[in-house]
Amino acid sequence: MGSTWKKVKVALGFNMCLYGPRNLEDSLPSMAPRFSDGAAPSNLLSLPATPTSSNSLLQLSKSSTDPQRFRTCAICLTTMRPGKGHAIFTAECSHSFHFHCITSNVKHGNQICPVCRAKWKEIPFQSPASDIPNRMMRFNQLDWSPDESWMTVLRRVRPPSIDLPRQVASLSHEPEPGLFDDDEVLEDIPDRGTSVVDPIDGFFGKIEVKTYPEVSAVAQSAFHDNFTVLVHIKASFANHGQHCCENRTPFPSQRSRAPVDLVTVLDVSGSMTGTKLALLKRAMGFVVQSLGPSDRLSVICFSSAARRVFPLCRMTESGRQQALQAINSLVSNGGTNIIDGIKKGTKVLLDRKWKNPVCSIMLLSDGQDTYTFGIDGSRSETDYLSLLPVSIHRNNNTALQIPVHSFGFGTDHDATTMHSISEISGGTFSFVEAENTIQDAFAQCIGGLLSVVVQELQVRIECVHPSLQLGSLKAGNYRSNIAPGSRIGTINVGDLYAQEERDFLVTINVPVDGSLEEMSLLKVECTYRIPITNEMVTLEDVEEVKIRRPNTIGEQSVSIEVDRQRNRVHALESMAKARVAAERGDLADAVSVLEDCYRALSETISGQAGDHLCTSLCAELKEMKERMEDQRIYDTSGRAYVLSGLSSHSWQRATTRGDSTRSGSLMQSYQTPSMVDMLTRSQTMLLGNPTPRPQRTLRPTMTFPARTRQR
Repeated sequence: MGSTWKKVKVALGFNMCLYGPRNLEDSLPSMAPRFSDGAAPSNLLSLPATPTSSNSLLQLSKSSTDPQRFRTCAICLTTMRPGKGHAIFTAECSHSFHFHCITSNVKHGNQICPVCRAKWKEIPFQSPASDIPNRMMRFNQLDWSPDESWMTVLRRVRPPSIDLPRQVASLSHEPEPGLFDDDEVLEDIPDRGTSVVDPIDGFFGKIEVKTYPEVSAVAQSAFHDNFTVLVHIKASFANHGQHCCENRTPFPSQRSRAPVDLVTVLDVSGSMTGTKLALLKRAMGFVVQSLGPSDRLSVICFSSAARRVFPLCRMTESGRQQALQAINSLVSNGGTNIIDGIKKGTKVLLDRKWKNPVCSIMLLSDGQDTYTFGIDGSRSETDYLSLLPVSIHRNNNTALQIPVHSFGFGTDHDATTMHSISEISGGTFSFVEAENTIQDAFAQCIGGLLSVVVQELQVRIECVHPSLQLGSLKAGNYRSNIAPGSRIGTINVGDLYAQEERDFLVTINVPVDGSLEEMSLLKVECTYRIPITNEMVTLEDVEEVKIRRPNTIGEQSVSIEVDRQRNRVHALESMAKARVAAERGDLADAVSVLEDCYRALSETISGQAGDHLCTSLCAELKEMKERMEDQRIYDTSGRAYVLSGLSSHSWQRATTRGDSTRSGSLMQSYQTPSMVDMLTRSQTMLLGNPTPRPQRTLRPTMTFPARTRQR
């Protein structure tokens, strides 16, 4: 047998590697282990830099009877089936492609896996056409059939010269430290790598406030019960000492935005094997490449228990390379312990020595958490309040707020757990129904996190006229309070992304008053922090809300801005009511609630006018109704879809819901320009080799037109 391998090496050349046929495996001593799809061996990074004469040059394919062999080529998206005249290339990261597809992909020097972004030490190359018959003749002289095995010719690539200052603990299987205070030092560094957007030096976030009374006039002799005023907040940009830069790029650059400390908590349980894990690695590759050198990333993986596989490091060139290596080392096995993953991710942010202005956790899971509550899964939000670290509670009255943006992957994830975690922490819950949209979901979230321009925003609303009192504040999930005496109300908003908007409905009782021709109702004040400068700003010069008080008035139409937000609040309340009915098993009642809301919205002013938000709400109500008409459908996708909708409308922030390739319009609500930009990048290119993908029309979140106040 030794002479047989000698002939092979002579035939192919000494500077090449060979993936030989399965039937010779038993004749070889100590072959390298094989891994499932999407999983790369952690000891891969210790392979020798140059070929040797030992069996390290050889790695055998899986048995021809292994069903995992019949996979899809990530380049041409067709099935890879041995025996059909196509050679198959299996890379060192364990991903496989048609040989002719991958040679075309790498012929211009690309050394990066299209799936997981691992940098290869060996790349395939296409031999000259004239030499192929000779090579195949040499194979046949050895009684090898090229259609019965996966064979690939490789060329060794000189590794790039990259500074790797320290080893990643997960790759060397070192024990975790008891204290995660080994985060990389923050430094002022030049802007290397890919910027998120074009630079806008010297710009910082500011708040714009607009107010809209439901009608412009109330007769002096009339008493208006529950009179509604809309308070509209928008985070925009201003140059130092100048006005808002409305004609400039509408979102921040790498140099002008606040850097981020991001911890990703990833499910690597047994159910994530194969395609799911490969897609997760590709999505994480997109995240790594989207972060700038001032941003830091840490990676936590969890199955039956949680483990930190990558410390909090800056995404410089070397940091990105280390992060990709750690991500590529992930292997799926074990159960699903979500709470342990969240606790470890929170610990990374609590133990860090250095702090970027923005911090967040991204949590992804595809399974049920049976470690915390047992198989029966009986639990409530109160249970999670006691289990989750206090530091991620959004109402913990501390300076550090850690929102958890959770992503339920597939149709068997624990939507109740994921939604509860995001609600408690002040994050969002996204339902990623289609496996191939996980990168898009991550991209939309990253687009927001990389554009935070306002922090710790608090809105203060005060009655001006001495006879007025506040009735209610419709603020969704944001913590609101009406002080004793009902004259002052506050809303704690927190962080806002660039160009992000918030709308709050305030109700008051307008009294009878024949002494005034014009009545001042409310004044609004905002305080917030600019994360780049750490400066607290108070915005006091907002125009008071006023209405006319004539003796008599004719028929008036309700402000379409107020009507639009009433529809949103009505839809949100109906979704919550329908969910309660569905959880007690009364799907008929749930469907009836959604149908009633649909009809009511269709008959409103904004509904009749074809308002975009109203149209989107009606489409979403229809989709929820269809997912609640059958118990099986509700259990597999309806519950998660409804919870993601509740999360989005309660926070007025974009989430992914369902299959975005089928109902992409539902992803458009509350999207910011930065989210749209990042999502477009994800949908139109593959990392390392831009490739057109089907494009869908994307719209940024709707802004209110300028409105002339009537007096």
